[in-house]
Amino acid sequence: MQHKRNMAAPCVGIVGRPLLHVLPRFGRTTARICHFSYVSAYRSPLKTKGVIESKSSPWNLMAAVCLQRLPVISAEHSPIEQQFKQMMEQVEQEKSLLSDHEIRLLEDAERVIRRQADDYDSDDEESGDQEIVFGHDLEDSWEQNLKNFHPAQRTKADEDKNMSSVQRCLADSLVLLAQQEVGSEKLWLLPQAQWQKGETLRQTAERALASLSAGLDATFLSNAPCGVYKYKLPKAARTDTSIGTKVFFFKAILSHSDAFAAQHCPVMWLKKSELQGFLKPAYMLTVDRFILDL
Repeated sequence: MQHKRNMAAPCVGIVGRPLLHVLPRFGRTTARICHFSYVSAYRSPLKTKGVIESKSSPWNLMAAVCLQRLPVISAEHSPIEQQFKQMMEQVEQEKSLLSDHEIRLLEDAERVIRRQADDYDSDDEESGDQEIVFGHDLEDSWEQNLKNFHPAQRTKADEDKNMSSVQRCLADSLVLLAQQEVGSEKLWLLPQAQWQKGETLRQTAERALASLSAGLDATFLSNAPCGVYKYKLPKAARTDTSIGTKVFFFKAILSHSDAFAAQHCPVMWLKKSELQGFLKPAYMLTVDRFILDL
């Protein structure tokens, strides 16, 4: 009991003292604690930042470009689109006003009726000595001109079979694939290049596209990637500084369909439905998410 009283004595002494005598001691202690916390908080981020900067990423970075050639001609109408078109043409014809040519045909019919009347006088015609051209005569000449007109073919069978031609399948959207070496394999991929220090990922994608053809006119849609594909190296090939590759994809549109001619590697222009036969399944799964079949 005496021991407990001795332990409690300092506390009683402090409580018994005036408040002004106790506060200065706590003030000095608090200042030391605040100073220590401030220095620790200031030095800790600097130390962490140095550790982060000294450790490089174990992932190899690459940028690829998804270059699309948009449709050049309109697509064929589906059966339901054809039916809807015919219905709208019928509604438009029923509710529309008479055209100038239809009004002319009615006037020609009235002129013929006047000529067949017994009291017809040719001097009453406004045309005078000029030869009258009826609307039916014009229709005959237009019909003859239509028969002599031969529209260009929408598709070319030989061109459509040539997958390296940018002029194939003009009614569809096409995607550019390039054959590139990955390790000891030659794979069909979207054009890609290794990221270099000092450039952005978009600049890397632009460089990958420029390496295929000089003077290529393409428009990039964004500075941000539209997708990413990640794969790891085999365990035997992994190191502390390299465990795999991350490929960032950027979208671009070919501005002129006749301005592309590959120079350094084989290329193909494929529809979205044709990509699956040339791309690996895991790669195709990523690419399928951002390629639109326009």
